[in-house]
Amino acid sequence: MFQNKITDIFFDLDHTLWDFDKNSELAFDKIFKENHPKVDSKSFVEIYAPINQACWKLYQVDKISHEELRYKRLKDSFDALNYSISDEDINQMSVDYITYLPENNMLFDGAKEVLDYLNLKYKLHIITNGFAEVQYKKLNNSGISDYFISVTNSEMAGVKKPNPKIFEYALSKANANKQNSVMIGDCIDADVKGALDFGIDAIFFNESKIEIPSHIKQVNHLIELKNYL
Repeated sequence: MFQNKITDIFFDLDHTLWDFDKNSELAFDKIFKENHPKVDSKSFVEIYAPINQACWKLYQVDKISHEELRYKRLKDSFDALNYSISDEDINQMSVDYITYLPENNMLFDGAKEVLDYLNLKYKLHIITNGFAEVQYKKLNNSGISDYFISVTNSEMAGVKKPNPKIFEYALSKANANKQNSVMIGDCIDADVKGALDFGIDAIFFNESKIEIPSHIKQVNHLIELKNYL
């Protein structure tokens, strides 16, 4: 439970509500069956997932661009697989991946149940570093867009989490106050530390059960949010 009265809850989207890895596997499965049948999508995603996360960390702190992110995560994954593929094919795959990815709608277990529960008590919002057009498709196609009063993405804010300006922008857009808000996300740096440093309380969605400092609030399953809210 929170000492202060919470009125507004801000969720991250990818890896928090929307199951990025499962949806990636479905997107890559379609791509590989059409163009690279020798590549197993499940094996590829096992390599791709941590590489993608590492690339996103670089993107969050402006060390690589949007275009470099989309290329590098694929190039590095194929290199790790020792699979030969041309830059032209990688660039086309990058386009196809962004097209196919939001067509899938796998959510984390308990996502809709906890959103139904929270929606009765709080105003719900999204703060995402993802690309605007793709994120809106994900929300709509997975059937959860109606839960959220506002959606803030890094493109409209001009900065990415953990930059405090994106949290400031999101609060303004939501007409919310720091002391009455909480951020929920899967990234300890971007979501949790970013929010805490800005002055918003936070809950870490720790599905992988990694070791974190004891003072950070965490859940391993989305339903456990009911214990806090």
